[in-house]
Amino acid sequence: KHVIFLFMTGGPSHMDLFDPKPALQKFAGQRPSTVDLRTERVTKGILASPFRFHQSGRSGVQVSELLPELGKVIDEICVIRSMHTFNPTHTPARNLMQSGNIAVTRPTIGAWLNYGLGTENKNLPGFVAISHPRSGKLWRSGFLPSEFQGTRFSPDETAPEKMIRFLKNPRQAKTEQRQQLDLIQKLNGMHLAERREDEFLEGRIQAMETAFRMQFAASEAFDIRGETRGIRRLYGENPLGNSCLLARRLVERGVRYVQVFSGPGQPWDDHHDINKNLRQRCPDMDRACAGLITDLKQRGLLDETLIIWSGEFGRTPVSEAGTGRDHNPYGFTAWLAGGGMRGGVAHGATDEFGFRAVENRVNIHDLHATLLHQMGIDHQRLTYRFSGRDYRLTDVHGRVLKELIA
Repeated sequence: KHVIFLFMTGGPSHMDLFDPKPALQKFAGQRPSTVDLRTERVTKGILASPFRFHQSGRSGVQVSELLPELGKVIDEICVIRSMHTFNPTHTPARNLMQSGNIAVTRPTIGAWLNYGLGTENKNLPGFVAISHPRSGKLWRSGFLPSEFQGTRFSPDETAPEKMIRFLKNPRQAKTEQRQQLDLIQKLNGMHLAERREDEFLEGRIQAMETAFRMQFAASEAFDIRGETRGIRRLYGENPLGNSCLLARRLVERGVRYVQVFSGPGQPWDDHHDINKNLRQRCPDMDRACAGLITDLKQRGLLDETLIIWSGEFGRTPVSEAGTGRDHNPYGFTAWLAGGGMRGGVAHGATDEFGFRAVENRVNIHDLHATLLHQMGIDHQRLTYRFSGRDYRLTDVHGRVLKELIA
């Protein structure tokens, strides 16, 4: 019924987190022919990972020592080690992951789901993005009607009145606001009737209705401060932990799609000092993501909520500037949890160094097709006619990964 997409902007290093490669240590500093692939920046020899991997859970899936909490819930997770894409640059690669196309004009996943299924709670948006504004507006509706675009909220605040501008009207009571809005909507309706179609005006009319209802529903839904201390500690009291906790509260109240962005800028874009950066960054991510899985499961919501974790690509096994890793579109890791997916599974494989997906390869269109399938949608039939042709999230591609469905 719901999707939570945990997007690690910048491209996390799969060889350090979910895809152990002992050969990195064996061939450290060398550059075998199999790693002599084109990279965005100048790279040199193989950079070994200093992090140990442990078999975790009953399934024994190997997880990095950096992620002890995710290791505890690995039996709920389907790790896809064979993701691949074709663009090594952040903006187009992010667009591809979030909309199925590198163009900045296409509808994002949440907009497609909002258009196809609607929301279960008319008092809240059907598509919520918890993100800093620098994340590239990956909550757009593109050519879909504007009413289906995402609504963005800041991850830095916990007070609803600070997260949502103008949440309260200090000058008018609810009854007066309703009367004023009814008048405005009547005028808008007259304006719309004079035109055959105006999707922007229709979207504005719908947005004003949602905004009015949100004044009262959002004050409760967005206020994570009412959660117990135990739940706050489960997620971690930091921006990503707060975002994941808010995502749970939103799907619990019927929001269809929640997009959580990990931090501002490019936090996983480790061209320098990757080992130091991962040690600093992983604890918050590890606790927040594992806490989300645990909390959803104990509330009986995990079966109906699909969690996706991914960046726009991975990192190279060869070094950049001696201490970093460059962008790697040839092979990377994503994982799925809940939503009817098999847990405790490591699907596919990259080569011995983690550079290229070589076994049971999965592309982004396959991931999207599977997401839609789990939401009850045939990805080939969810279309929208624009500029004389029918468009879909998966374009002319995509295979449902039935082998990963429980």
